Amino acid sequence: MDFINLVSIAVGLFVAMTAAWAIQRMTGASGWIDTIWSLAVGIGGIAAALLADGAFERRMMVLVLVALWSLRLTGHIGARTRGAGEDPRYAKLIEEWGNKASLRLFLFLQIQAVAAFVLVLALYAAATNTAPWPAFLDLICLVIAIVALSGEATADLQLSRFRKTPQAKTEVCETGLWAYSRHPNYFFEWLFWCAWPLAALPSPVWAIVSLLAPIMMYWLLVHVSGIPPLEEHMLKSRGEKFRALQGRVNAFFPGPRKSSPITQGPITPGAST
Repeated sequence: MDFINLVSIAVGLFVAMTAAWAIQRMTGASGWIDTIWSLAVGIGGIAAALLADGAFERRMMVLVLVALWSLRLTGHIGARTRGAGEDPRYAKLIEEWGNKASLRLFLFLQIQAVAAFVLVLALYAAATNTAPWPAFLDLICLVIAIVALSGEATADLQLSRFRKTPQAKTEVCETGLWAYSRHPNYFFEWLFWCAWPLAALPSPVWAIVSLLAPIMMYWLLVHVSGIPPLEEHMLKSRGEKFRALQGRVNAFFPGPRKSSPITQGPITPGAST
């Protein structure tokens, strides 16, 4: 039964990202890709909670938390995309791909569907736990997820407010959570997926499977599609000001500010805001 459920969810994610590809081709606005991806993960996670055979209360915990995550992130990205042009990250890829852009983008988005499936698999692993709820680890999972949701929402709100100020045209955001991490929204996004291996215990197999989600998210956010292209863009648009920020503020994990900014040396892309 697990196999049939998971295949059904995987097919749904494939269809969703195919739709995202078609919408990008028609509108030229790549922000809708991330909007649809966030919604697809949420719907897949809700389906996972409903289809799993774990304790009812734990399944409802998974359902409510992933629904809150998806609705907030989908709304945030959708609002940011509305009226905007092409996402510079996708625009760069499409330009590099040339006359093969349409096919390459389709394949690229199916890789995103695979990434979405890994996240949904972590939720399914938690929802299959048949132990009585709430166990101690369930409470830890709940606390981590709530902190992550609140932190990411706060970071996004602080950045949105900064972008509405005149300083945003020439300065970098260094207020609130952004004073302690150059990418606090990414950190809290990763933290959300760290919660689910806890709820997947006591099954060692499902707990190991669910660990793929935070491992994958850390790799993507820190080394692939999150921090590197965004910091490259910020270095081009803000130059020395952003390089100085790199010397004062951690890239990913929030931590104490450093007193001596970087003032010399080559610009090296490698983290994001």
